[in-house]
Amino acid sequence: MSPLRSRLGVAAALLCSLAAFGVRAATLPTGFAETRVATGIDSPTAMAFAPDGRLFVTQQSGALRVIKNNTLLSQPFLTLNVNSSGERGLLGVAFDPGFASNGFVYVYYTTSSSPVHNRLSRFTASAANPDVVAAGSEVQLLNLPTLSSATNHNGGAIHFGTDGKLYIAVGENANGANAQSLSTTLGKVLRINPDGSIPADNPFLGQTSGINQAIWARGLRNPFTFGIDRTNGRIHINDVGQDSWEEVNLGVAGSNYGWPQVEGNDPPNVSGMRYPIYTYQNAGSACAITGGAFYRPVSSNFPAEYAGRYFFGDYCAGFIRMLSPPNYSAATNFASGINSLVDIQVSPDGALYYASRGSSSVFRVTFTGNTAPSISTQPANATVAAGQAASFSVTASGTAPLQYQWQRNGVNITGANAATYSFSTTANDNGAMFRVIVSNQVGSATSNAATLTVLTNIAPTARITTPANGTNYRGGQAFTFSGSGSDPEDGTLPANAFTWRVDFHHDDHTHPHLAPTSGMTSGTFTIADRGETSANVFYRLYLTVRDSSGLTNTTFVDLRPLTSVVRIESNVAGAQLTLDGAPITAPFTFTGVEGIIRTLGVVTPQTSGGTTYDFVSWSDGGPATHEIVTPTADTTYSALFQPAASSTLFSDDFEAARGWTLTPGGNQARTGQWQRGDPQPTMYEGTTVQPGNCDASTNCFVTGLAAGTAVGSFDIDGGQTSIQSPAITLPAGASISLSFRFFLGHLNTSSGQDYFRVRVVAANGQVQTVYARGGTASNVAGTWSGRTVSLSAWAGQTIRLRFDAADAGSGSVVEAGFDNVVVRRQ
Repeated sequence: MSPLRSRLGVAAALLCSLAAFGVRAATLPTGFAETRVATGIDSPTAMAFAPDGRLFVTQQSGALRVIKNNTLLSQPFLTLNVNSSGERGLLGVAFDPGFASNGFVYVYYTTSSSPVHNRLSRFTASAANPDVVAAGSEVQLLNLPTLSSATNHNGGAIHFGTDGKLYIAVGENANGANAQSLSTTLGKVLRINPDGSIPADNPFLGQTSGINQAIWARGLRNPFTFGIDRTNGRIHINDVGQDSWEEVNLGVAGSNYGWPQVEGNDPPNVSGMRYPIYTYQNAGSACAITGGAFYRPVSSNFPAEYAGRYFFGDYCAGFIRMLSPPNYSAATNFASGINSLVDIQVSPDGALYYASRGSSSVFRVTFTGNTAPSISTQPANATVAAGQAASFSVTASGTAPLQYQWQRNGVNITGANAATYSFSTTANDNGAMFRVIVSNQVGSATSNAATLTVLTNIAPTARITTPANGTNYRGGQAFTFSGSGSDPEDGTLPANAFTWRVDFHHDDHTHPHLAPTSGMTSGTFTIADRGETSANVFYRLYLTVRDSSGLTNTTFVDLRPLTSVVRIESNVAGAQLTLDGAPITAPFTFTGVEGIIRTLGVVTPQTSGGTTYDFVSWSDGGPATHEIVTPTADTTYSALFQPAASSTLFSDDFEAARGWTLTPGGNQARTGQWQRGDPQPTMYEGTTVQPGNCDASTNCFVTGLAAGTAVGSFDIDGGQTSIQSPAITLPAGASISLSFRFFLGHLNTSSGQDYFRVRVVAANGQVQTVYARGGTASNVAGTWSGRTVSLSAWAGQTIRLRFDAADAGSGSVVEAGFDNVVVRRQ
């Protein structure tokens, strides 16, 4: 919204009434119809079907609602005391696979007491009335890390996999560095047993401890929703993007989905990252991927081609799309026109349900074929003041196209041919009845009649006293708000007539900041100092007042950010740095909201122009990675590097046993396998096949240690021998080399199939040859020589070295050895 439009909106003061602004119908494929099964579910966040067919819906405010036989029960299953600031609250629900016998229900919510954190708890349904929780049944299974002041990126989706384990999606709390770290559960998918214990086959057990052993996958920003195919266990993880891409990721144990180094497929080819199977840009009206469900019902309602399709949507764009098996790489449209979609689920009977936060409703979509219209949402009675607009709406489904004809007191209204009819009222409209006839080529349906009440009294007036419209803010700043309400008939309105709300606007969409709060004429709220880092933001404070007849008036003021330009530079041209954990190249400039906390970081060591550099200091005196508060004036931060001295990362002269082991499955040779010791020379007609000494020490690895001086005895025969080093950790961003001494001796019965080679086993288990020397049909003496190869391609990984030798022929004599293995950072 432009500043001009904002000011005009405030000056005019938004006039609202009790007119029924109905819920618009989603646009669906031909043959599909929808029905609104529940309304009045304020701020829904997630849904889950119980095995018995009941649908449970979480409300951000802490209530877990039950829809039974397509009717919303008045009493919640449970109501939790939660912190619902921003995107916190009651966010996820799942049912134990043994729910029919144990009654276990799992929920994910934000605690209200300090320290504020997200929690996974198990509750038990009451045996006497399974529509409510058994009192005192909460069992806390996971208490996640304390949250920062950022109220966004909580994740919250929870589902049981086909393996009987519970999977939990956790956001990174608006701190990208959390997503990569194995020392926190933030920015991850977790996997636990139903009792909260850690499964023995979780992928990071050896690298973590405590609650972090629950980590199943990492590198996620805000996995608000995900889905599991109940027939084969396939998992799709939706990750809400930052500036560019929304993602659907294939869930695989141990995967790193890249955030904050990678968003979508940008940049490509980053080692060790698992890229999405599908992405779409969060540009235009799209802003956040939501909902995730495979169409795998117990009993199908949709056509056969829908089997296995994955449904997902977007919160702002209001669409539902589908990915189809087997590759799930291309999307097709299914529905559009949904008001703030938050979740999608498939019922056991084959219907698709979606939750609309914008309409506080849950809808049911079924395949009906060619059908006459059916009205799912009837026009509602409306009460307005004379001169205000009245609006009547209907939601209908049936074979498209649908035609609408509104009637007043049974008489057609000219030009009233849409799902919504609005007009400006006069006192003479009081008591009029409005209905609509919906028709298509198959048939028609007539709605119930709604009554219009036009009051002669005048709507109240709301006024925000403080803060003034256009007031500037900084991150972390506290604001006091106050206002007044007056009504020509009621006079000064009391505090219980006031409702306040604060929305946070980012680009072209909004996030809740302060939930609607009633019963006060003044109060306070605090601007977030963490979370969204864009400068294209503002806060909008709303005040609504209601008079005794039910007429309302709403006004608002906008708070605009103060911004500064921050430049990040270095004494090394093109230095690789990080901002909030995401890679940047110096120099880098951004405009930020003053007071917002950011994180500066460096890559050290790193190589530029063939020289390796180590980090020395930041210009503000902070360590390599540290937080800054976006300053109140344009500021430059500079990272100082200096050339790194060469250092040894690993070396072995084999004078002692240091963890080298024969490679599992890599030793087919019947004789001549690698052994550590002091070799004896073996000769044939003047050719020294194996030298009588190591390179510069007593011990080395050779293949003919047991041969003594008899050539052809216990040399390599029958295939390969392979041995591997202990784990070697290589620093990121460094130039790294491997040097070693070796010999390969053989007689003229050898061939190119015989070899000595060196390979690298990467962190992901892939093996690559870095040096190889083959045999020839000639007598070649085993003479020690040296080689140096680059290991820079594996910088930042933990690797192992493999030394292999092979006699692949028959009747040939081959011996090999290696010594003095050294890995250096240049």
